[in-house]
Order: sequence, then C-alpha cells, then structure tokens
Amino acid sequence: MSNSTNTISDIQQNPVITIMGPTASGKTDLAMALSDEINGEIISVDSALIYKGMDIGTAKPTTEELAQYPHKLISFLDPKEVYSAADFRRDAIKEINQAYEKGKTPILVGGTMMYFKALIEGISNLPEADETVRAEIEQLAQDKGWQHVHSELAKVDPESAERIHPNDPQRINRAYEVYKLSGKSMTELTNAKKEPIPFPVQQFAFQCEDKTELHQRIEQRFHIMLQQGFKSEVESLYKRGDLHLDLPSMRSVGYRQMWEHLDGKLDWDEMIFRGVVATRQLAKRQLTWLRSWPNMTPLTIGYAKENLQKIRKTLS
Repeated sequence: MSNSTNTISDIQQNPVITIMGPTASGKTDLAMALSDEINGEIISVDSALIYKGMDIGTAKPTTEELAQYPHKLISFLDPKEVYSAADFRRDAIKEINQAYEKGKTPILVGGTMMYFKALIEGISNLPEADETVRAEIEQLAQDKGWQHVHSELAKVDPESAERIHPNDPQRINRAYEVYKLSGKSMTELTNAKKEPIPFPVQQFAFQCEDKTELHQRIEQRFHIMLQQGFKSEVESLYKRGDLHLDLPSMRSVGYRQMWEHLDGKLDWDEMIFRGVVATRQLAKRQLTWLRSWPNMTPLTIGYAKENLQKIRKTLS
C-alpha cells in the first residue's frame, strides 16, 4: 500500500460497512437511513448500476435520492463497455480511501456478490486482456479449430483445459491468452496468494428463510418498473445499433427479456413472466452466495427500523 493509504488506515476508527442481499430486499433504503446516522459515504456494489441510461430496470435510486444521498460507482460507464471484478476492486478501494479522507464512513451496498468477494478476499493477479493476442488466438482457431487451441492450452495449463469444455471458445481464449501474456498458467496465477481488503470490515446481509415475501416484492417492483417506462428505456438502448445481447449490460435481468420482446421473440405477457422469473433466479443465486458467507451479521428483509437497531448494536 502507498503511504497515504497507510496513514488513512492508521488514523481511521470506523470499519467499512457492507450491506449485501438479494435484489428487492431493501438494501438501498437501509443504506440511506444508515448514512444519516453515521455520516456515511454510499458506494454501490452492483454490476448493472454502473451503466448510464439503465435507470428504471436496475432500480437505480431516484434523482431526488441521489441528490440527498450521492452514490459512488453508479452511472459512469456506457452499456457497450465491459467492467470486471478487478476493475471494481480498484475503484472501490479508491472510493473508500476518499471517504475516509473526508471523515466519512464507507457504506458498500449492493447485490453483486462476486464484486464483494473480490474486494474483501482479493483477486488473482491476472494480466489484462490484450486485443492483439486475442486476435492471434482467434485466427489460430479459425485456421485449425478451437479443439486444436484447447489441445495447445492443455500442454501449458492442463488444469484449466480439464475444467474448460472444448466447445467454450471464450474461456479457452482467455486461459490461453493469460499464458501467452504472462508465461504462467491461469491455474498458477489463480492459486497465488491474494491481497485481502486493507481496511477493517463489518458485514451485514439480508437473509430470507421464507421467500414468499421476497418473491412478492420482486414481482411488484417489476410491474412498477413497467409503469415507470421501462419499455421506453430499453427501446432507447435497442435503437442505438451498437448494443447486443452478448454484452454484460444487456444480459442484466429484465433487459434481456424486454430486448427479446422488442425483437418480436416474446409477447408482452411472456416478457413479464420471464422477467420476474429471471429476477427470482438472480435472488436465489445471491442467497446461495450468502448462505456460506463468513463473518456476516444477518438482517431481515424489508424491516428498516429493526435492521438499523441491529447495526447500531453491532457497531457499538
């Protein structure tokens, strides 16, 4: 760490607070209420909120809410761009440092569990993508087939080749690219020691034993999004001409289903049904992550006052 980071870590007294949980569980409302109490700086941990022009379908805080409770790491990237967990970790640590410099307590709130994991536990030191090397590998695949590239990968990184299916060109390309750029296998780099977050952390997360209420909240919120103009929002993205369903932004729940409706592949009712189901499946994955999450204080879906009291008690 740099000297400035060491100084901040040495003098600051408050831990970084994380508020995790499934979609539609009440994370944002709780973060805003907590921010009032502890002079907090809210930092978003959400792989969809990062994109500009994707406001309704991501349940982004309103303009009025953002004026009162500014959120860091939202609405700064164009939907055609890709943003990795490593990118998030770098930016989040920068925002945490800046919050401490302002005398504020960082509150990290969101549901992208891979971002939380990368931030808290650290991340493998893999080289960044190189378009030239990727193009070379794609040319090799075009000339000799992906099966041949997979065989070449097996010579230098048998563990990754065993894990990656021969018909998965994206992952084959990345694993072989890592070796070509670094001279080391992805397996070796992934297993190397990781740097944990350089700050004390107090973790809270919404848990859900009975999913009935959460499912109702998800369905209700999806219908509210439709009333707020979600279709028009996706139409604007659809008409741009440079976006497609292979981009991470357009694979976000709700957006994919509305895009397929605009493509004529889903009628209105089927779009709503699939959008709600996809959102419930996302919530299930988030809860699965959280069931085995270490050092976490559980919160109750939606009960803001009770959750605030639990956080106060834990922090005191």
